Amino acid sequence: MFSIEQLEAFITTVETGSFSAAARKLGKVQSAVSQNIMNLEIDCGVDVFDRSGRYPVLTDAGNKLLPYARAAITQHQRLADLVDTLGHDEIQPIVLAVDEGIPLERITPILKTLSEEFPSLQLECLLASSVDIIEMVQSGRATSGLVYGEHVIPFSLDFEHVGDFEFDIFVSSEHPLAKTITPHLEMLSLHRQLVVSSRSSQKSSFHQVLSPDVWYSDSYAMIIEWCLAGFGWTYAPSYMAKEALAQGKLVQVPIEFEKISAITNIDLIQHSSKSKDAGHKRLRELLRHRFEDV
Repeated sequence: MFSIEQLEAFITTVETGSFSAAARKLGKVQSAVSQNIMNLEIDCGVDVFDRSGRYPVLTDAGNKLLPYARAAITQHQRLADLVDTLGHDEIQPIVLAVDEGIPLERITPILKTLSEEFPSLQLECLLASSVDIIEMVQSGRATSGLVYGEHVIPFSLDFEHVGDFEFDIFVSSEHPLAKTITPHLEMLSLHRQLVVSSRSSQKSSFHQVLSPDVWYSDSYAMIIEWCLAGFGWTYAPSYMAKEALAQGKLVQVPIEFEKISAITNIDLIQHSSKSKDAGHKRLRELLRHRFEDV
Protein backbone atom coordinates (compact mmCIF):
# COMPACT_ATOMS: atom_id res chain seq x y z
CA MET A 1 0.00 0.00 0.00
CA PHE A 2 1.30 3.47 -0.85
CA SER A 3 2.61 5.75 1.90
CA ILE A 4 2.13 9.38 2.89
CA GLU A 5 5.65 10.12 1.63
CA GLN A 6 4.73 8.73 -1.79
CA LEU A 7 1.59 10.85 -1.98
CA GLU A 8 3.46 13.98 -0.87
CA ALA A 9 6.13 13.41 -3.52
CA PHE A 10 3.44 12.88 -6.16
CA ILE A 11 1.41 16.00 -5.24
CA THR A 12 4.46 18.24 -4.83
CA THR A 13 5.82 17.19 -8.23
CA VAL A 14 2.51 18.13 -9.81
CA GLU A 15 2.49 21.50 -8.03
CA THR A 16 6.13 22.41 -8.76
CA GLY A 17 6.39 20.90 -12.24
CA SER A 18 9.52 18.78 -11.81
CA PHE A 19 11.15 16.18 -9.58
CA SER A 20 14.04 18.49 -8.72
CA ALA A 21 11.72 21.36 -7.70
CA ALA A 22 9.64 18.94 -5.62
CA ALA A 23 12.79 17.74 -3.87
CA ARG A 24 13.79 21.31 -3.01
CA LYS A 25 10.34 22.10 -1.62
CA LEU A 26 10.24 18.90 0.45
CA GLY A 27 13.84 19.28 1.62
CA LYS A 28 14.89 15.93 0.15
CA VAL A 29 17.31 14.71 -2.48
CA GLN A 30 15.85 14.23 -5.96
CA SER A 31 16.52 10.50 -5.95
CA ALA A 32 14.28 10.07 -2.88
CA VAL A 33 11.40 11.89 -4.57
CA SER A 34 11.84 9.88 -7.78
CA GLN A 35 11.96 6.63 -5.81
CA ASN A 36 8.80 7.50 -3.87
CA ILE A 37 6.94 8.13 -7.12
CA MET A 38 8.27 4.94 -8.69
CA ASN A 39 7.10 2.98 -5.66
CA LEU A 40 3.69 4.67 -5.92
CA GLU A 41 3.45 3.58 -9.56
CA ILE A 42 4.40 0.02 -8.60
CA ASP A 43 1.74 -0.02 -5.85
CA CYS A 44 -0.88 1.42 -8.23
CA GLY A 45 0.12 -0.73 -11.17
CA VAL A 46 0.14 2.27 -13.56
CA ASP A 47 2.36 5.19 -14.54
CA VAL A 48 1.22 8.47 -12.99
CA PHE A 49 3.67 10.60 -15.01
CA ASP A 50 4.68 10.63 -18.66
CA ARG A 51 8.47 11.13 -18.56
CA SER A 52 9.06 11.33 -22.33
CA GLY A 53 9.49 15.12 -22.30
CA ARG A 54 11.76 17.48 -20.40
CA TYR A 55 9.27 17.73 -17.53
CA PRO A 56 6.94 15.09 -16.07
CA VAL A 57 3.35 15.32 -17.31
CA LEU A 58 0.38 13.66 -15.58
CA THR A 59 -1.06 10.63 -17.33
CA ASP A 60 -4.82 9.96 -17.37
CA ALA A 61 -4.31 7.66 -14.39
CA GLY A 62 -2.32 10.37 -12.60
CA ASN A 63 -5.10 12.90 -13.19
CA LYS A 64 -7.63 10.50 -11.68
CA LEU A 65 -5.40 9.80 -8.69
CA LEU A 66 -4.53 13.45 -7.90
CA PRO A 67 -7.76 14.63 -6.16
CA TYR A 68 -7.86 11.47 -4.02
CA ALA A 69 -4.20 11.90 -3.09
CA ARG A 70 -4.84 15.50 -2.04
CA ALA A 71 -7.87 14.44 0.01
CA ALA A 72 -5.81 11.72 1.72
CA ILE A 73 -3.04 14.18 2.64
CA THR A 74 -5.60 16.67 3.98
CA GLN A 75 -7.26 14.01 6.14
CA HIS A 76 -3.86 12.82 7.36
CA GLN A 77 -2.98 16.38 8.41
CA ARG A 78 -6.30 16.77 10.21
CA LEU A 79 -5.62 13.53 12.08
CA ALA A 80 -2.15 14.74 13.05
CA ASP A 81 -3.60 18.08 14.19
CA LEU A 82 -6.19 16.29 16.34
CA VAL A 83 -3.56 14.06 17.92
CA ASP A 84 -1.52 17.15 18.82
CA THR A 85 -4.47 18.57 20.78
CA LEU A 86 -5.25 15.41 22.78
CA GLY A 87 -4.63 15.94 26.47
CA HIS A 88 -4.18 19.71 26.08
CA ASP A 89 -7.00 21.75 27.62
CA GLU A 90 -5.32 25.16 27.70
CA ILE A 91 -6.64 27.87 25.41
CA GLN A 92 -4.49 28.30 22.32
CA PRO A 93 -3.42 31.79 21.15
CA ILE A 94 -5.67 33.40 18.54
CA VAL A 95 -4.12 35.23 15.60
CA LEU A 96 -7.02 36.86 13.76
CA ALA A 97 -6.33 38.27 10.30
CA VAL A 98 -9.03 40.65 9.02
CA ASP A 99 -9.58 42.02 5.53
CA GLU A 100 -9.00 45.75 5.82
CA GLY A 101 -12.33 46.40 4.09
CA ILE A 102 -14.34 44.74 6.87
CA PRO A 103 -15.72 47.12 9.55
CA LEU A 104 -13.37 46.76 12.50
CA GLU A 105 -15.79 48.27 15.00
CA ARG A 106 -17.86 45.09 14.73
CA ILE A 107 -14.92 43.02 15.95
CA THR A 108 -13.92 44.93 19.09
CA PRO A 109 -17.00 43.87 21.17
CA ILE A 110 -16.29 40.25 20.24
CA LEU A 111 -12.71 40.54 21.44
CA LYS A 112 -13.95 42.13 24.67
CA THR A 113 -16.22 39.13 25.28
CA LEU A 114 -13.38 36.71 24.54
CA SER A 115 -11.06 38.49 26.97
CA GLU A 116 -13.70 38.30 29.72
CA GLU A 117 -14.45 34.60 29.14
CA PHE A 118 -10.78 33.61 28.65
CA PRO A 119 -8.65 35.96 30.83
CA SER A 120 -5.40 34.23 29.89
CA LEU A 121 -6.08 34.38 26.15
CA GLN A 122 -3.18 35.58 23.97
CA LEU A 123 -4.42 37.56 20.95
CA GLU A 124 -2.91 39.13 17.85
CA CYS A 125 -4.84 40.94 15.08
CA LEU A 126 -3.50 41.49 11.57
CA LEU A 127 -4.87 43.49 8.63
CA ALA A 128 -4.38 42.27 5.06
CA SER A 129 -6.23 41.53 1.83
CA SER A 130 -8.42 38.42 1.62
CA VAL A 131 -5.99 36.68 -0.75
CA ASP A 132 -3.11 37.25 1.68
CA ILE A 133 -5.20 36.16 4.67
CA ILE A 134 -6.00 32.79 3.08
CA GLU A 135 -2.27 32.20 2.59
CA MET A 136 -1.53 33.34 6.17
CA VAL A 137 -4.05 30.92 7.70
CA GLN A 138 -2.95 28.09 5.44
CA SER A 139 0.71 28.62 6.42
CA GLY A 140 -0.11 28.95 10.14
CA ARG A 141 0.89 32.63 10.45
CA ALA A 142 -2.74 33.31 11.40
CA THR A 143 -5.13 30.90 13.08
CA SER A 144 -8.35 32.56 11.88
CA GLY A 145 -9.32 35.03 9.18
CA LEU A 146 -12.23 37.18 8.04
CA VAL A 147 -12.33 37.31 4.24
CA TYR A 148 -14.65 38.05 1.35
CA GLY A 149 -16.51 34.90 0.35
CA GLU A 150 -15.71 35.09 -3.36
CA HIS A 151 -12.30 33.49 -2.85
CA VAL A 152 -11.55 29.78 -3.25
CA ILE A 153 -10.88 28.29 0.20
CA PRO A 154 -8.33 25.41 0.31
CA PHE A 155 -9.53 22.03 1.57
CA SER A 156 -7.15 22.26 4.53
CA LEU A 157 -9.11 25.17 6.03
CA ASP A 158 -12.50 25.21 7.75
CA PHE A 159 -14.87 28.07 6.95
CA GLU A 160 -18.39 29.37 7.45
CA HIS A 161 -20.47 32.35 6.35
CA VAL A 162 -20.82 35.04 9.06
CA GLY A 163 -22.49 37.93 7.23
CA ASP A 164 -22.56 40.10 4.14
CA PHE A 165 -22.51 43.69 2.96
CA GLU A 166 -22.80 45.83 -0.14
CA PHE A 167 -20.17 46.99 -2.64
CA ASP A 168 -20.68 49.72 -5.25
CA ILE A 169 -18.76 51.82 -7.78
CA PHE A 170 -17.71 55.24 -6.46
CA VAL A 171 -16.01 58.33 -7.83
CA SER A 172 -15.31 61.86 -6.65
CA SER A 173 -18.17 64.29 -7.22
CA GLU A 174 -15.67 66.44 -9.19
CA HIS A 175 -14.60 63.59 -11.49
CA PRO A 176 -15.77 63.63 -15.14
CA LEU A 177 -17.61 60.33 -14.57
CA ALA A 178 -19.81 62.09 -12.01
CA LYS A 179 -20.93 64.72 -14.51
CA THR A 180 -22.78 62.49 -16.97
CA ILE A 181 -24.68 59.21 -17.14
CA THR A 182 -22.43 56.44 -18.43
CA PRO A 183 -24.28 54.27 -20.99
CA HIS A 184 -22.45 51.03 -20.14
CA LEU A 185 -19.70 49.68 -17.87
CA GLU A 186 -17.13 49.51 -20.69
CA MET A 187 -16.93 53.31 -20.58
CA LEU A 188 -15.22 53.02 -17.19
CA SER A 189 -12.14 51.68 -19.00
CA LEU A 190 -11.50 55.20 -20.31
CA HIS A 191 -10.71 56.39 -16.77
CA ARG A 192 -8.17 55.34 -14.13
CA GLN A 193 -9.29 52.46 -11.90
CA LEU A 194 -8.30 52.18 -8.23
CA VAL A 195 -7.93 48.54 -7.24
CA VAL A 196 -7.23 46.69 -4.00
CA SER A 197 -4.36 44.23 -4.45
CA SER A 198 -2.60 41.63 -2.32
CA ARG A 199 0.97 41.75 -1.03
CA SER A 200 1.62 38.48 -2.85
CA SER A 201 0.56 40.10 -6.16
CA GLN A 202 -2.11 37.44 -6.63
CA LYS A 203 -5.13 38.80 -8.45
CA SER A 204 -8.68 38.50 -7.16
CA SER A 205 -11.62 37.80 -9.45
CA PHE A 206 -13.61 40.08 -7.15
CA HIS A 207 -11.62 43.13 -8.24
CA GLN A 208 -11.59 42.78 -12.01
CA VAL A 209 -9.41 45.25 -13.85
CA LEU A 210 -11.40 47.04 -16.56
CA SER A 211 -9.07 49.94 -17.29
CA PRO A 212 -5.53 49.89 -18.75
CA ASP A 213 -4.70 52.72 -16.30
CA VAL A 214 -4.67 51.21 -12.79
CA TRP A 215 -3.40 52.28 -9.40
CA TYR A 216 -3.09 49.56 -6.73
CA SER A 217 -3.12 49.58 -2.94
CA ASP A 218 -3.63 46.83 -0.36
CA SER A 219 -5.71 49.27 1.74
CA TYR A 220 -9.34 50.25 1.16
CA ALA A 221 -8.74 53.34 3.28
CA MET A 222 -6.04 54.46 0.85
CA ILE A 223 -8.26 53.62 -2.13
CA ILE A 224 -11.08 55.79 -0.72
CA GLU A 225 -8.61 58.66 -0.13
CA TRP A 226 -7.45 58.41 -3.74
CA CYS A 227 -11.05 58.35 -4.89
CA LEU A 228 -11.84 61.50 -2.85
CA ALA A 229 -8.82 63.19 -4.44
CA GLY A 230 -10.26 62.50 -7.89
CA PHE A 231 -7.53 60.07 -8.97
CA GLY A 232 -10.05 57.60 -10.42
CA TRP A 233 -13.04 55.34 -9.75
CA THR A 234 -13.20 52.29 -7.51
CA TYR A 235 -15.31 49.33 -6.43
CA ALA A 236 -15.47 49.46 -2.63
CA PRO A 237 -17.58 48.64 0.43
CA SER A 238 -20.55 50.99 0.56
CA TYR A 239 -20.23 51.56 4.32
CA MET A 240 -16.74 53.05 3.82
CA ALA A 241 -18.13 55.63 1.39
CA LYS A 242 -21.22 56.46 3.47
CA GLU A 243 -19.91 59.62 5.16
CA ALA A 244 -18.35 61.02 1.98
CA LEU A 245 -21.60 60.31 0.10
CA ALA A 246 -23.59 62.23 2.70
CA GLN A 247 -21.16 65.15 2.41
CA GLY A 248 -21.41 65.13 -1.37
CA LYS A 249 -17.70 64.39 -1.79
CA LEU A 250 -18.27 60.98 -3.40
CA VAL A 251 -21.05 59.74 -5.66
CA GLN A 252 -22.09 56.40 -7.02
CA VAL A 253 -21.03 56.36 -10.67
CA PRO A 254 -24.16 57.27 -12.66
CA ILE A 255 -24.75 54.37 -15.06
CA GLU A 256 -27.74 53.86 -17.30
CA PHE A 257 -28.33 50.49 -15.65
CA GLU A 258 -29.41 51.74 -12.24
CA LYS A 259 -28.51 48.81 -9.97
CA ILE A 260 -24.81 47.93 -10.20
CA SER A 261 -24.12 47.29 -6.52
CA ALA A 262 -23.49 43.75 -5.26
CA ILE A 263 -23.87 41.92 -1.96
CA THR A 264 -20.68 40.19 -0.84
CA ASN A 265 -20.35 37.39 1.71
CA ILE A 266 -18.02 37.60 4.68
CA ASP A 267 -16.51 34.24 5.63
CA LEU A 268 -14.63 33.15 8.72
CA ILE A 269 -11.79 30.75 7.94
CA GLN A 270 -9.78 28.76 10.48
CA HIS A 271 -6.84 26.43 10.32
CA SER A 272 -8.08 22.88 10.87
CA SER A 273 -5.67 22.41 13.78
CA LYS A 274 -7.46 25.16 15.72
CA SER A 275 -11.12 24.36 15.04
CA LYS A 276 -11.56 22.21 18.17
CA ASP A 277 -9.90 24.71 20.50
CA ALA A 278 -12.39 26.29 22.93
CA GLY A 279 -11.27 29.86 22.20
CA HIS A 280 -11.51 29.43 18.43
CA LYS A 281 -14.90 27.72 18.73
CA ARG A 282 -16.17 30.63 20.84
CA LEU A 283 -14.79 33.09 18.27
CA ARG A 284 -16.87 31.35 15.58
CA GLU A 285 -19.99 31.55 17.73
CA LEU A 286 -19.53 35.27 18.44
CA LEU A 287 -18.85 36.16 14.80
CA ARG A 288 -21.90 34.41 13.35
CA HIS A 289 -24.19 36.92 11.59
CA ARG A 290 -22.22 39.82 13.09
CA PHE A 291 -22.10 41.69 9.77
CA GLU A 292 -25.56 41.14 8.31
CA ASP A 293 -26.75 44.74 8.79
CA VAL A 294 -23.61 46.53 7.56
